[in-house]
Amino acid sequence: MAANSEKSHRMRTLVERLREASRAYYAQDKEIMSNFEYDKLYDELAELERETGMVLTGSPTINVGYEAVDELPKEAHESPMLSLDKTKEREELADWLGDKEGLLSWKLDGLTIVLTYQNGELLKAVTRGNGTVGEVITNNAKVFRNIPLRIKYQGEMILRGEAVITYQDFEEINSHIEDADAKYKNPRNLCSGSVRQLNNQITAERNVRFYAFALVKADGVDFENSREKQNEFLQDQGFDVVQYRRVDAGSIVDAVAEYEARVQTYEVPSDGLVLTYDDIAYGRSLGRTAKFPRDSIAFKWADEMRETTLREIEWSASRTGLINPVAIFEPVELEGTTVSRASVHNISILKGLKLGIGDKITVYKANMIIPQIAENLTCSDNLEIPETCPVCGGKTELRAVNEVQSLYCTNPDCDAKKIKSFTLFVSRDAMNIDGLSEATLEKFIGKGFLHQYQDIFHLDRYRAEIVEMEGFGERSYKKLTDGIEKARDVELPNLIYSLGIANIGLANAKVICRYYRYDIDTLRHATVEELSEIDGIGEVIAKAFVDYFSDKKSNEEFDNLLKEVRIIREEIDTEGQTLEGKTFVVTGSLNHFESRNALKDLIEKKGGKVAGSVSAKTVCLINNDAASNSSKNKKAKELDVPILTEEQFMTEYLGMEL
Repeated sequence: MAANSEKSHRMRTLVERLREASRAYYAQDKEIMSNFEYDKLYDELAELERETGMVLTGSPTINVGYEAVDELPKEAHESPMLSLDKTKEREELADWLGDKEGLLSWKLDGLTIVLTYQNGELLKAVTRGNGTVGEVITNNAKVFRNIPLRIKYQGEMILRGEAVITYQDFEEINSHIEDADAKYKNPRNLCSGSVRQLNNQITAERNVRFYAFALVKADGVDFENSREKQNEFLQDQGFDVVQYRRVDAGSIVDAVAEYEARVQTYEVPSDGLVLTYDDIAYGRSLGRTAKFPRDSIAFKWADEMRETTLREIEWSASRTGLINPVAIFEPVELEGTTVSRASVHNISILKGLKLGIGDKITVYKANMIIPQIAENLTCSDNLEIPETCPVCGGKTELRAVNEVQSLYCTNPDCDAKKIKSFTLFVSRDAMNIDGLSEATLEKFIGKGFLHQYQDIFHLDRYRAEIVEMEGFGERSYKKLTDGIEKARDVELPNLIYSLGIANIGLANAKVICRYYRYDIDTLRHATVEELSEIDGIGEVIAKAFVDYFSDKKSNEEFDNLLKEVRIIREEIDTEGQTLEGKTFVVTGSLNHFESRNALKDLIEKKGGKVAGSVSAKTVCLINNDAASNSSKNKKAKELDVPILTEEQFMTEYLGMEL
């Protein structure tokens, strides 16, 4: 098995490297390895697949097509999937083990999945559902990061495991969502939604991983009455098995302590541990209760509690108009970090806790991560629900949804609803201001620091308050103000894009600015007819642009903004517009330009356009590897679009002598 384990590990490494190379080449237009190296690794992977009889998800040797369905079919489990009995007492685990040995593993916080294989092929994947009936998600499971699609065992095999999304992938996915209200709350919720998508292309983009924790059936294999042998068998078939260690009554307490020391930095969400008897026959002989199997028990982390004093309730307004209560209390140490605030979520919870300023409360971290109020020891119940919005002063109202009361601002023009527009304004392709995340903007807007875009350039008025805010200090404040000052020098297309005009991306902003020779006054008085004549603009975009600058309020805000910035004037060489009306596509690595963006900027300055894909309008594809089998090369050949090397393009279209 050791040899197979080494081969399995090598296969995973190869699949990941080849996936990364393909992703870089086709999605990012860059090469991280030569065709020769790619082919060499591909051949090595194919040979290992033949030797082991195993094919992993993501392997380039197979093609799992994307598929969309109208709904996920339901299916009953052959045997009910029961929950586990739980304890928070370590000594109870030792008593539970008695004189037996067990396997102690992570209790992963994801979505439980049942996999069925027949004749070495993945036949079916079903969610736990309600324990009796689950949803069939076979096509989605086929695009998980690490499930073997083909294994060497040829009989019917059934196993259970947990689908999870790592903290790193969770943060990465959330980082691309500008809308604070649309961000996922935790990895488990994201995983649950990803696993149950109707279109498995979305599942594939979410990096879902699967960790096996129990073998249900594999006839004809001698496991020597050992759960650990079953785990080794699953590993030999190519599965990632949840991390575990063998324990007895004498070592269990120390083992739990070791897991506890690691949970803060463990990459996969975990809400506890699972202890299972290694002796399969003994575990089965114990049977089960109506709710729990008796061969396993879950250990839940005991929440570390601290008593503190409630100082204030901060009413945090959001883009949707929802106003959330946030408890601010005397700082306490919890799970190794200092905590001073916790969301109370809604008015129903606030009233249930009977909170009042000065109350003695106990706080903890749910799953050792999210600060929560556990109990109110004083219950003065003297808080007043604000009748006006803390941001705009508009009238508030209580609304009940599914018997849960929440507070909302009724003003449709509330500044808190501008969070998304401010987030775009400070983004990289717009004003590019470091230190202003969406969460920070929400805080600043909630405190009334920001009403219009120009207010960002006067945040120094609130210096004393900002440096005292959680997550800030003198260093963060200095970084923020330096970023703001740097942003005062801006190119006109970036400024236009930052305004958030519907359908106006940076590329369109560049085209429009170039057409009007970067003249602001002419540009803001453009007509729909004029703009519609610009190649690539069209009537819809033209109308959105004209409507924005026809609005008095928008013009006033733009004028105020112009007083804060310095437009970097781009000298227009009217005689140098040699590429006007021509569209190019650039791919692969370059030798004479530091990046493809550098070449793109030069083409645009000469009046040309750089597109992301080859079409009939493409003048030529610029690619130093004309012999590659990339999708862009194939498309160019299909459409008879010339494929030029960098040097050929520079000579033919830029008139450079090399």
